[in-house]
Amino acid sequence: MSAFGASTTNANPNRSAEVASPPSDSVSSLCFSSKANHLVATSWDNQVRCWEVQKQGTTITTVPKASISHEQPVLCSAWKDDGTTVFSGGCDKQVKMWPLLSGGQPVTVAMHDAPVKELAWIPEMSLLVTGSWDKTLRYWDLRQQNPTWVQQLPERCYALTVKHPLMVVGTADRNLVIFNLQNPQTEFKRVVSPLKYQTRCLAAFPDQQGFLVGSIEGRVGVHHLDEAQASKNFTFKCHRDGNDIYSVNSLNFHPVHQTFATAGSDGAFNFWDKDSKQRLKAMLRCSQPITSSAFNHDGSIYAYSVCYDWSKGAENHNPSTAKTNIYLHQPLVQFSEFLKLRFGFCFLSSHEFSACNIERCICRCRMPRSRENPGSEQATESEASALLLMKRNYRICTWAILLIGLSSNT
Repeated sequence: MSAFGASTTNANPNRSAEVASPPSDSVSSLCFSSKANHLVATSWDNQVRCWEVQKQGTTITTVPKASISHEQPVLCSAWKDDGTTVFSGGCDKQVKMWPLLSGGQPVTVAMHDAPVKELAWIPEMSLLVTGSWDKTLRYWDLRQQNPTWVQQLPERCYALTVKHPLMVVGTADRNLVIFNLQNPQTEFKRVVSPLKYQTRCLAAFPDQQGFLVGSIEGRVGVHHLDEAQASKNFTFKCHRDGNDIYSVNSLNFHPVHQTFATAGSDGAFNFWDKDSKQRLKAMLRCSQPITSSAFNHDGSIYAYSVCYDWSKGAENHNPSTAKTNIYLHQPLVQFSEFLKLRFGFCFLSSHEFSACNIERCICRCRMPRSRENPGSEQATESEASALLLMKRNYRICTWAILLIGLSSNT
């Protein structure tokens, strides 16, 4: 069995940087500011915390910046697009707006009749959207006390993703409700999840042409909105270990390469390319589930929380060992520095020589071009340049790619 499937008691087998002063209870959401390396986490200890992430070369440190409290556990969070304000919602049925950078006090800006499970700020509309277990989706203009629109959902809101003008809401009973935010008061389409079990997470494609859906049954679905692209829809298994099947808890697209990451209750996170249908990198399993994750604004940092997710009940919870941790992983491997030291020269930039980018190039080289759309499988400009350089320096690149595999097992 591969190292990915091997059990481990190491809380940090991937040697990621550890966030200082983590929450005292399980993390429910993570989100980065789009303007700076400020990380926010919500947790079941009723807290919303923010850290400033400082990066010096390949060294990452964190400084706790501020925190606020809710009356009950906090379930979701989102940054405003200007990077100054954080929204948080949870079991106290309210959403708070926290002007973090100005040092202001949080104020309640939205209310529901049941816990608030999901929220998102939509900068193109200057609106906040919130989804709740009260089976409603509500749009809020922050200048008004009441919602501008209340959209009834078929069931409780479990997941939500927005990439304007696309918004997808996942509810109980495997409903996926799709909205075109150019007409937000009307459902664009409602479909049943291609996965047979409860929806846990969603992620809209960067090009707004579809979305990913993850379930509690260790499976991810890739779904295109255009029925003409239905032949490209598929599902795949992940986060499994023999007969043990784990929930997929988080889906995140890389903001630059448009590859994506999955994180699950098996304690692993993996990187994938949906276009070539390849897993790019499988990371070592942590000793506890990964409950949430997020990329920073440029994709150079991937944050993930390792803590108990209560999927095995209270009888399997050991407070003495169930410590909550938040880790920061760097997807971009600095091979150019290694090659300069080892071979005396450097021929690739750190961007071109990321593990995800090179492995994606290799996968795309192996994949046949689509007969219906010959350009659909073509590599990006940076990938093409990396390919040319790899051909030119084949032997050195072979060593570098070998090191990628070795690094995933150390």
